[in-house]
Amino acid sequence: MRRTLELLRDKAPWLEVDGEMHGDVALDAEARTCLMPNSTLTGEANLLVCPNIDAANISYNLLKTAAGGNIAIGPVLLGANKPVHILTPTATVRRIVNMTALTVADANAGR
Repeated sequence: MRRTLELLRDKAPWLEVDGEMHGDVALDAEARTCLMPNSTLTGEANLLVCPNIDAANISYNLLKTAAGGNIAIGPVLLGANKPVHILTPTATVRRIVNMTALTVADANAGR
């Protein structure tokens, strides 16, 4: 993770990134300011990188439920040759519409 952070800061210095931290601190700017005064992040994190697929699934489901209405866009699998958009059996109509819009945007991005 530390090496990845170094690479990100070197290759994409315009991105606002920070290293390892607990999810609650990443999502709570006030707590992060108190606990990690040297953090370079401002506001709430909008991307969480998890150590494995199980942690990612747990986090995703908790966040979409906590956000209210079970509305979410994702999950999106990155790192493959093309983006992968995933719909689970519990997907609502709104989530299907959101993912369809994201898929169309991704498909047209390369044109």
